[in-house]
Amino acid sequence: MKRFSYGWLAVLLVLPLLWGCAEEPVKPDAQPAPGTKELTDADKMREKGLEGERIAKVMEEPALKDIYFDYDKSDIRGDAKAVLRENAAWLKQNPKALIQIEGHCDERGTNEYNMALGDRRARATKDYLSRLGISGKRIATVSFGEEKPVCTQQSEACWAKNRRAHFVQVAK
Repeated sequence: MKRFSYGWLAVLLVLPLLWGCAEEPVKPDAQPAPGTKELTDADKMREKGLEGERIAKVMEEPALKDIYFDYDKSDIRGDAKAVLRENAAWLKQNPKALIQIEGHCDERGTNEYNMALGDRRARATKDYLSRLGISGKRIATVSFGEEKPVCTQQSEACWAKNRRAHFVQVAK
């Protein structure tokens, strides 16, 4: 007959209590310690040598610009090619930057169809950047289909804003 060990029972009862005694997490809205100053994004940019209008421009403009697609298409349009050349130039100047390309659609069509279309848009964008000399290893793709619209009105002008490839910098 096997003997029951009360030592293991004690360990199993005490461990959960120890795990529950972690330090209280720091609240995100906590104030900096007295005598210290929390740096704003503008302060950090000044430390890097940026000033005045250049700081305002950097803070208001994203480094990588979105491109847009025609209805039910994943072909790269002429106006999008110019934007992608600018994005490629930025990526070449920032060789450690990693990005994610999000494929988006308007609300028309089924969820399944729009997920596939968003994927084709993201992959077409990645392929174009690769042809411009950007390593595919630096680019991830994802489709959000119609799930993350930037405009919710039901009009052609609004739908056109949602048919896009959006760039997110994931590492620098």
